[in-house]
Amino acid sequence: MSYLVLKTIHLIAVVCWFAGLFYLGRLFIYHKEAEKKPKNSQKILQEQYKLMANRLMNIITWPSTIITSFFGFYMLFKNTALLGLSWMKVKLIFVSILIIYTILSQTILNQLNKGTIKLNDLQLRLWNEGATLLLISIISLAVLKTSISWLKAIFIFLLIGITLMFLIKIYKRLINK
Repeated sequence: MSYLVLKTIHLIAVVCWFAGLFYLGRLFIYHKEAEKKPKNSQKILQEQYKLMANRLMNIITWPSTIITSFFGFYMLFKNTALLGLSWMKVKLIFVSILIIYTILSQTILNQLNKGTIKLNDLQLRLWNEGATLLLISIISLAVLKTSISWLKAIFIFLLIGITLMFLIKIYKRLINK
């Protein structure tokens, strides 16, 4: 199989993995927000969100995680020189964090299945943005490689993180009014 075919499959799976994580985070938030609804509506909504979250995790997110990882490591196997590059080492650290993030998302889903999510809606909103920060970091490293200084990259990452937190706080104030 050609390297470009491997890369194509890898990138498609990455898109699906992140789509799953983004939507899963929203389902967690919706499930938590449903606690404020009347009991009858709450039960119906939460059951639907639970069903959707489980299907999303089992049919899209985990398979995409496995496919992404398999083809990513296969590409590294076919081009071992990449392992000597600093940007690739940092990217692999971020990918490891992303895998941990996915496992922790499964933990939140397990809590949801038991009927109690330990995080509040603000914490879940912040959790949901973690995937965004990881996406920005991983894609930036893969595309920019060494064309951006580490200091500038860290500054941009922090700026984006602070901006996301600020926007979440504004959103929280708007919906509480």
